[in-house]
Amino acid sequence: MNTDQLMHDPDGPVLLVGGYGTVGTEFARAAHGRWPLLLAGRSPGKAADLCREVSAEARRWDLADPEPFRAAVRAVVSLVNDPDDRVLRASLAAGVPYVDVTRWTARVQRAALLVSVGSPTAPALLSSGWMGGVVPLVAAVLAGRVGGAESVDTAIRYDLADRSGADSVEFMDRLGVDFEVLQDGRDTVVSPLSGARTLDIGPDRTKVVRIDTPEQFTLPLTLGARTVTTRLGFSSASTTSALVALGRTGFFRRARGEFWRPLRRRILHSPGEGGTATVRIEVRGPGGALTATVTDARGQSHMTAVGGLLGLRRVLGDDGAPAPGAGLALPEAHPLPETVLSALAAEGVVVDIVPSPAASSLRAAA
Repeated sequence: MNTDQLMHDPDGPVLLVGGYGTVGTEFARAAHGRWPLLLAGRSPGKAADLCREVSAEARRWDLADPEPFRAAVRAVVSLVNDPDDRVLRASLAAGVPYVDVTRWTARVQRAALLVSVGSPTAPALLSSGWMGGVVPLVAAVLAGRVGGAESVDTAIRYDLADRSGADSVEFMDRLGVDFEVLQDGRDTVVSPLSGARTLDIGPDRTKVVRIDTPEQFTLPLTLGARTVTTRLGFSSASTTSALVALGRTGFFRRARGEFWRPLRRRILHSPGEGGTATVRIEVRGPGGALTATVTDARGQSHMTAVGGLLGLRRVLGDDGAPAPGAGLALPEAHPLPETVLSALAAEGVVVDIVPSPAASSLRAAA
C-alpha cells in the first residue's frame, strides 16, 4: 500500500517532481528567487550542480518504486510522467496546490475525473495543453478579443535541432491511436498524421499533420469552440513526410506496447544543441479572426517551463488575480487573460498577433 504523504506548508518550498530533467531544469531556473525549491526524481545525485545554481535541495522520489515520499511543501509541479497518479493523489490528499504539464489527452481526462470525484481542498491545474498550457492560454486571449471562439486552429513547428527530454515526445506513443475531436460541433474521430497541410508558421513554410493534444479536448468545454484542431510538423519537411509514410504502413498501430517504446522514442528524441519553438494559433469568433505566432528562441523545453511557471503563479494567486478555488482548474480559464501576454514576454516568449485572412488555409482543411 502506497504511503506517500505530502503536507501543505504555505511557507515551504515548491516541490518540482522531475525538477532536474530537460524541462524541469528550465523550470527550476525560471522559478529561482521567487520561491524556495525542492527537486525530486529517481536520481537526485544528478541534480547536484543545478541545486547549487538555484539554491535547492534534491530528494529521491521514484514513481515506479513503492518507497514512500514525504515532504511539507507550498505547491507541487509535476514535470514528469505520473502514470499511476501518485503525485496527483498525494497532492489532493494533502490539500496542496498542484500543476501538471506532462499528460496526454486520455490522462488529462482521467486526472480530471480523479479530481472531480474527490473532495479537493486546493486547486489542481491540469496545464498539459501544448507547451505547458501556452497554446490554450494564448487561445483564450484571442477569444477574448474576437468575442468568443467558434474555432481554434493550432499549427506547431517542431525544431529537430531543439533539446528535448524523453517525456516531451510522449505523443509518439499516441500515433497509432485514433482520437476524438469536435468538428463543427460534432464529435469526430481523427487518425493521427492525417490532414496534411503546408502553411506559414512564423517565417518558415511548414508541412503539418494532425496529432492528439489535450487542448482539443478542453477548449470546446472552456471556450465553447465548435471546432478545435492541432497539427504538428518538423523543421525538416522530409522528416514529416517520412513519419506520415511510416504511419500509412501501420507501423505505429502495430508497434505499440513497451517492447517497441525505445524505437518509437528514438525516431524523434534527439537532444540537439537548441532550436526555436514556434506555434501558430488562429481563433475565429463573432468579432472576426486573429492569428498569433508564439516564438521562444530558447526552444520548446523553455516554453513548456514558462507555461508551467504561469500555472504555478495561477494556483498560488501570484499573477494579479486571486488563486482559483479548490478543485479542477485549466489554464485557459485565467480570470485576466490579457495579462498573459506581458507575463510570457517577461520570460522571453514573444507573441505576435495579426488579423487573419478572410479564409484560413489551415481552417479550410480541418
